[in-house]
Amino acid sequence: MSQIPRQAALPTCPSCAEPLDAGDRFCGACGYDLSAVPPRPDDTPTLTMSGAEMSAAPGAQASATHGADGPPPPPPPPAGPPPAAAPPTAAAAPSAVPAASTSPDPAAGVRFDRPAEPEEYPLQAPDPRLAVAKVCVACRAGRVDDDGYCENCGHAQPRERDHMEQETGPVAAVSDRGLRHHRNEDSFTVGHTALPDGGPALVAIVCDGVSSATRPDDASYAAAQTAGRALLAALPTGAHPQQAMHEAIVAASHAVNALAEEPATAREHSPHQNAPACTLVGAIVTAGLLVVGWVGDSRVYWVPADRSSPPARLTEDDSWAAQMVSAGLMNEAEAYADERAHAITGWLGADAYELEPHTAAFKPDRPGVVIVCTDGLWNYAEGAAEMAEALPLDAAARPLHAARVLVGHALDGGGHDNVTVALVPFPAPAQGAGSA
Repeated sequence: MSQIPRQAALPTCPSCAEPLDAGDRFCGACGYDLSAVPPRPDDTPTLTMSGAEMSAAPGAQASATHGADGPPPPPPPPAGPPPAAAPPTAAAAPSAVPAASTSPDPAAGVRFDRPAEPEEYPLQAPDPRLAVAKVCVACRAGRVDDDGYCENCGHAQPRERDHMEQETGPVAAVSDRGLRHHRNEDSFTVGHTALPDGGPALVAIVCDGVSSATRPDDASYAAAQTAGRALLAALPTGAHPQQAMHEAIVAASHAVNALAEEPATAREHSPHQNAPACTLVGAIVTAGLLVVGWVGDSRVYWVPADRSSPPARLTEDDSWAAQMVSAGLMNEAEAYADERAHAITGWLGADAYELEPHTAAFKPDRPGVVIVCTDGLWNYAEGAAEMAEALPLDAAARPLHAARVLVGHALDGGGHDNVTVALVPFPAPAQGAGSA
């Protein structure tokens, strides 16, 4: 926008600020000697802005032109006292800017003696929480977010229960989701304790969630944990292993039944599903006794360590196929070839017809290995001879390795179901004598 031009301001007396006329040598108001006022310097900047040093003398510019040899020495001061008011040269700094020195006034508004700013600034230290962030199992590069998906490729990551391993003393177990299921509905508990006489006792519990029921993974976990705790608590008190197994199965049944005791609103989205349910199979090994217990179609196998005698299956399935064979209506091959073969007739859960825990006790006459497993394994090694063939020869000494091998056998066969197996050596070695 246009502006009204301003008139040039008249000069004023530097002492009393009275207006002056051109050519005045003295102020008409206060008599100030105007000849002592220095003329206005030319508007020629002479300050060095390098940030290192500033000089108001002409020699400061000369130092930049003489290179490493430096400026010539300054001329000697003139004899006699300096004039009272020597007019500054054109190279003098403007009066509005204070002369710089090697010790600038910290109160000055602008500092010209600051060191040069660095070209690069140090980065903030990385968040230590990112150092332990999970890396995607698919692309091996992306970070896994809180929802379990890779931020780089979007691949869903394995859940904690998708693959589980545990070794405690001479007992070991491995559980895997398999290749077809979207989650692992199996669970297990392994442990060891001491009997009242000081002898060792080994415990293994394996549970398989019923997929057609509600929350099968919760059911198998509750049953395995409850039964395992019950056995490890009862055996040191002198309870007979077979009776302890029976009571542990009953306790596990109550734990699974309790999962169905939920508000009606909790099942609004699945009103037609059964109550949580699972199968259970377990083994107790002492110095001279082997006790097994089960409800459902998970199994226990016995394999001699030296393979000098035939292996054996120690449990009978609670299933449609087993009932057909027991009733003489079909032979085993025909029954297990039927699509109804794996329909279970016994399980733990509020919808079970009747709880009938099965228990059995054995006294093997030689060392061996007890295999406790779900049908995710025995579907690929159904007969005892097939199971023994898949079991490594050093299973008693390396139970965790052998359990991994058996799970791998099921995955190589197709992995259509969750796979869980626990291995217990017989007889139970003395405390502290288990594998490392």
